[in-house]
Amino acid sequence: MPNAVPLSHVLITGAAGAIGGALASELAIRHPGVRLSLVDVDADGLAGVAAALPAGVAATQHRWDLARPEALADHWHAAVASHGAVDGLVNCAGIMDVRSIVGMPWDAARRLLDIDLTSPLRLMSLAAPAMVAAGGGVIVNVSSMAGRVPLRGCAYYGCAKAGLAMASEIANLELAPQGVHVMTVYPGPVASALERGARAQLPPSLVARLMPTGDPARLALLIARAIERREPRVIYPPLYAVADRVLGVATWVSRRFSPTPAS
Repeated sequence: MPNAVPLSHVLITGAAGAIGGALASELAIRHPGVRLSLVDVDADGLAGVAAALPAGVAATQHRWDLARPEALADHWHAAVASHGAVDGLVNCAGIMDVRSIVGMPWDAARRLLDIDLTSPLRLMSLAAPAMVAAGGGVIVNVSSMAGRVPLRGCAYYGCAKAGLAMASEIANLELAPQGVHVMTVYPGPVASALERGARAQLPPSLVARLMPTGDPARLALLIARAIERREPRVIYPPLYAVADRVLGVATWVSRRFSPTPAS
């Protein structure tokens, strides 16, 4: 299958998760010969994802803790020294802790910000200069619709995802003329451990029941296609693309009906 952007070495954070694992499989199929560096704190989950990849795919597993952004430079340089320059970075790792701003302990908030915002920015800062020097590359940043619409209980999560999205959109403006494609992904709820954990933290409500939940394999397919077409963003499930176009309405609905988390 011809690809507008053939990839040789892709590093995926959060690769043990539903979206990261699905994207690893999709990229392995669409980019024959690609080397995958699978990054996650969950070693058992990484092993499962690696075992499910198509036969013959070169994949290495890296247990990095993104709650320690100060360690990422050493990890990154070791991966590059072992497996070659990274021409595809996917910032997919993330955690979600749904609590009121009063009820969130600072240590938990700081950890969330490190994993969801600081570490993706640090990895972009490590990846982008080499991509520019090489004349091309792809960076995919998985943000969230929670970074677009205010949701109760998501002050820190929404802040992190909004910050990552803005940095990603700006990076695309800056780097596109130099051949580096930066794409921002805005998922709504997608079936995953993160999504199930977030729902478990909320009281039952009609809105929570009616919110559409996407399929990680479908999202991975959309991301892979967007890489090939050099599209700047992906919004999924489709209903959230409509909400994004009428963001004022979506914000009103969220303010009016989003459930209040426990303190």
